[in-house]
Amino acid sequence: MSILVKEVSKLYGSQKALDNISFEVGEGEVVGLLGPNGAGKSTIMKIITCFIPPSSGSVSVNGFDVLGQSIDVRKIIGYLPENNPLYHEMYVKEYLEFIADLHKLDSISKSRVVEMIETTGLGDEQNKKIGALSKGYKQRLGLAQALIHDPQVLILDEPTSGLDPNQLSDIRNLIKEIGKKKTIIFSTHIMQEVEAVCDRIIIIDKGKIVADDSTKNISKMSAGNEIISVEFNSNVLAEELMNLPGTIEIKEDGDRKWIITAHAESDCRSKIFRFAVQKNITVLSLQKEERSLEEIFQSLTKK
Repeated sequence: MSILVKEVSKLYGSQKALDNISFEVGEGEVVGLLGPNGAGKSTIMKIITCFIPPSSGSVSVNGFDVLGQSIDVRKIIGYLPENNPLYHEMYVKEYLEFIADLHKLDSISKSRVVEMIETTGLGDEQNKKIGALSKGYKQRLGLAQALIHDPQVLILDEPTSGLDPNQLSDIRNLIKEIGKKKTIIFSTHIMQEVEAVCDRIIIIDKGKIVADDSTKNISKMSAGNEIISVEFNSNVLAEELMNLPGTIEIKEDGDRKWIITAHAESDCRSKIFRFAVQKNITVLSLQKEERSLEEIFQSLTKK
């Protein structure tokens, strides 16, 4: 197990930033950490990377405790914080050589710098001052410094924040490629990014985990309800559909087409078929709809 978070809370005075959260991240997983602003995403990342201690609970990375063995943890983690800290007066290659020296890479220092420049697509920018780089290239450089010591675990806090669509696509593809070899946790507000890159999603709200599942299963969540799209071969009355047991809401979706929201346990589809038989009409199509990840996120965090 790469990361083990057990019953972690974090207090700032009387304010509880994290409230007894627990989760595990396995080796080679790419996990998206979602949540509204102030939910606790950056706090748990800072705890995992040894920047701040938890108020209670425990965190370990590859078996090393973040409190008692923080140096060991730092050696195996690469971290890109939300506000990417760079020395703007340094040159790109010079900065990476400096970071390699900090990690005491010694004999492999030069080769790692060359490799990171190639991996992150910084070749044409390597002799520029960091302050002259675009936001996208600064993010690439942040990833390069996080990767230069070949860490087993990557923690990326909003790695695509502020990027244009082309830059976002490049960084997303880079994270996806890196994720084939490393364990990654990254936070983002871009739902398409999560769906494209992540194996699993953890959603945090008000310091608590409100969802933790595979990306595929999260996409099927409907907050206890199911949404059915149905088309009949003749007209039906809205009142008749609303009278079906378990129905919460109905919406007309074109000629003889309806979107029905019902309690999941009511098995709405069988009731629709029975309704059609009783009315002597035909069901032309019937399928269970999946809500967008954005809709699911909003339903879980807007309570």
